[in-house]
Amino acid sequence: MDTKSKSFSHSLFAKALAFIIAIVCFTGAIYSFIDMVSNNRVGLDLLFKDNYYESQNFTSDIQDVVSPLQNLSSYKSEENIKSGGTVTDGKISSKKDVLYSDFEMNSSSYDPNLSYEENYAVFEKVESEKIAKLKDEVISDDLHAFKLGMEALKEAVSEGLLYYYSDGEVIFSNTDSIEADDFKSYPLYLISERGITNVYPLEAEVALNNFSNNFGLFSEQGSSTIYIAFKESALEKKTLEFEKKRDSLREDSLKTAGFLMGLFASFIYLLVVVGRNSFKDDSVHLSRFNKLYNDINLFLCFTTVGVWFVIMQDFFRSDSLKILMVPTALLGSIGLLLVLSMVKHIKNRSFLKHTLVYTLGSKFFGFFKSVYNSGSVAVKVVSVAIAYPLLVAATFFMFPVTIGLGAWFAYKKAKEFLAVSDGVSKIKSGDIRHTIELSGDGEFKKLADDINSLKDGLGAAIESELKSERMKTELITNVSHDIRTPLTSIITYIDLLKSESDPSKRSEYIGVLEQKSQRLKTLTDDLFEAAKASSGSIPVELQKIDIVSLLKQGFAELDSGGKNLEFKVDSSFENLFVMADGKLLWRSIENLLSNVFKYALPNSRVYLDFSESQTDVFLTIKNISSYELNISSEELMERFKRGDESRASEGSGLGLSIAKSLLEAQHGSLVIEIDGDLFKAIVKVPKYSQ
Repeated sequence: MDTKSKSFSHSLFAKALAFIIAIVCFTGAIYSFIDMVSNNRVGLDLLFKDNYYESQNFTSDIQDVVSPLQNLSSYKSEENIKSGGTVTDGKISSKKDVLYSDFEMNSSSYDPNLSYEENYAVFEKVESEKIAKLKDEVISDDLHAFKLGMEALKEAVSEGLLYYYSDGEVIFSNTDSIEADDFKSYPLYLISERGITNVYPLEAEVALNNFSNNFGLFSEQGSSTIYIAFKESALEKKTLEFEKKRDSLREDSLKTAGFLMGLFASFIYLLVVVGRNSFKDDSVHLSRFNKLYNDINLFLCFTTVGVWFVIMQDFFRSDSLKILMVPTALLGSIGLLLVLSMVKHIKNRSFLKHTLVYTLGSKFFGFFKSVYNSGSVAVKVVSVAIAYPLLVAATFFMFPVTIGLGAWFAYKKAKEFLAVSDGVSKIKSGDIRHTIELSGDGEFKKLADDINSLKDGLGAAIESELKSERMKTELITNVSHDIRTPLTSIITYIDLLKSESDPSKRSEYIGVLEQKSQRLKTLTDDLFEAAKASSGSIPVELQKIDIVSLLKQGFAELDSGGKNLEFKVDSSFENLFVMADGKLLWRSIENLLSNVFKYALPNSRVYLDFSESQTDVFLTIKNISSYELNISSEELMERFKRGDESRASEGSGLGLSIAKSLLEAQHGSLVIEIDGDLFKAIVKVPKYSQ
């Protein structure tokens, strides 16, 4: 049952039913409200009045009598008007001014070059006949006003309402009673004499006092006398009319409130369920109608309201209120559909993005950005020069903000330019460690990055040059030392051999000479091989090589030099094929193993491990050095560098450098790692692939 209720609450039928209820309630509320207002022109405050005296009807009935009497008193009587008793200089002067204005605008006798007095004299002469008739016009106007006042008084005075007015000269009355006591015999009366007003009953007095204070009902009373009274029948009639209007108004207001409650409930329901298929549905389902842009949607909503007001005015003039409900229901349906469509987009968080202004703006911005990013600096400058005036024109209603943003953008770019200019000056003056710091993107940021890269490259080149000079100095020193040592021995033993006659000692000297000569030959061969390897002039023939077999075969030819080293070779691989030159690869490995024999700690272990990746094969050689390795791996790879800084051991210091150059010639590499006295050499060779 619960599932069915949930599905029904979000069904199309339930939504359509709620939509119809909302339109019916909306139309009914509009009709009831307009009908209530049009039938009760005295105001909606009638709803909260308890009796006739508190209502606006009562004060209006009194005012409709008092105001005409006060106006008529100024005319006295029709005979007084005809005799010219109401004609004053002010009235004549006002009509004469109007006549002069017409003369000034339309008469050919008016001369703008003359003074006012001269033109006025011409006016009195030219318009003398009309001026002579002004008094008759004033009398005619006053007679007309007097008749209108009498008609208004006659219309205001209903049956059973008595009045008496006197200003000491003229009397206006519809009763023979002229004494205040005569009027006090009625259930409702108003007695006003010499500025003092007495009203009965008390409720009527309170209402009239409030009204008189607010609107000055008796402010022009002066010494006049006004008596007004309601007969019992007239008062009962007024009271019944008041109660009937009040009850009718209350009934209409309850009806309007009921329609509004139905409209509110159905509208809230539609707000909750629109775009959803159930209460647990998190997604918003949009229809083809919802493709209408929200700003156009909003414009149509306001247009619908405007059209309804225009139609409403036409129907009010024709008093066809019921026919008004047809366009009200139609326009209300359109408006509700548009509102619900916007509600869907609000739920979908796409209200702003689904507007025509946003869509066109984003496309224009995207196009401008693509042109800006893909173009040269000149294109970008031209694009900004064209786009900014267009932006100012489009936002003319807020141009101070647009101008301010433009000034801020120009100031920001000027700061970036000054930062780049200052940075270039510092780098030019020799501060190659200075870095130009700019945030964000843009041409100046790219320029700053390029200058920083150029500065970094310059610094690296200077550092490399200094390092090269230092290496040259050390190379000359080390080569001189390594060559001079055996050469000095050779020269010394030759001198000894010249003066020695003992055959056994001569034989010993010759052996030393042979050893030192061989040492000198090995050094020169290493120098030659290192030069060829670093220059890339060694011919390389890459082929399929089994590096495991190559290592096993080469072990038989090596001499550990009496250090009693124990080799631990990885046996997990029977074969590992690489793409290399067999001779050069073995020469590289031989140099590394020779390095082990020379510098490894006697009676220690040496580990040789194999590993592989998708593209490469790795040979790792690890041993414990017999010397303290107070040197970095980078320095150890330099020519003539030895772990034995005293250079007391055999070797040229070229083995690792030669091995590295030979491996790089075969598209491999050599990496040296030092951890305390642990020496690790990692050989990488490209793996053989079919």
